[in-house]
Amino acid sequence: MKFEGKVAFITGASRGIGRAIAVDFTRDGANVALVSRDREALDETAALCRQARAEAKTLVVAADVTDPIAIESAVERCLKELGRVDFAIGNAGQTLDTLLLRLRPEALDQHLAVNLKSAFYLCGAVARPMMKARAGSIVLMSSIVGLSGNAGQAAYAASKAGLLGLTKSLAKELGSRNIRVNAVAPGFIETAMTEKLPAAAKELMLKSTALGRAGKPEDVSGVVSFLCSQAAAYMTGQTLVVDGGILM
Repeated sequence: MKFEGKVAFITGASRGIGRAIAVDFTRDGANVALVSRDREALDETAALCRQARAEAKTLVVAADVTDPIAIESAVERCLKELGRVDFAIGNAGQTLDTLLLRLRPEALDQHLAVNLKSAFYLCGAVARPMMKARAGSIVLMSSIVGLSGNAGQAAYAASKAGLLGLTKSLAKELGSRNIRVNAVAPGFIETAMTEKLPAAAKELMLKSTALGRAGKPEDVSGVVSFLCSQAAAYMTGQTLVVDGGILM
């Protein structure tokens, strides 16, 4: 098992891509700290992790990722109860579909807090123990919209593009301590978030996808697992696009 004895700290772990990442890492030998505001859904993720590997240790932390103190506390609990933090996956996020002229300032502030500022808080909290250990891998979940932009999603696209700048900057800041920072940019993935899209929008996305199908959370979690593995030991500051061939 490639992650045996390691610990992964995963935000947005209550469902979808975050849940798939947690199960994949557990199956590969890691113990996991699962973070989200939804305690009930986190418990379901923890149960799936234990099904994947009976001896897995799972730490469930119901916390608001937009609260830097809450994230610091969650990382401290992980260090205390699981002993270390080897991998940090910033997967917390939400969509915001509205035209610029209809975008309310308070909605923008909340959106940036969840999608972008939470990543700053996560990286700041895990950087200290990783620097002490002189090892670590951070993966931030962006989106192809952060690369291409999209009408009606200015706030979402800007937040996801911000993660790409954060990824490159932190890769340069932390690389000398053997800490790697990369990003993943998924396309149209079947999750609770994309279920809410209008049928016409889904059809358009599928027509734009070279593989002719929507992605599954496991299509993304496997790439995150790769980025944290020794197979990617010389990769940092990179963004891997997982979109079935939309952006070409």
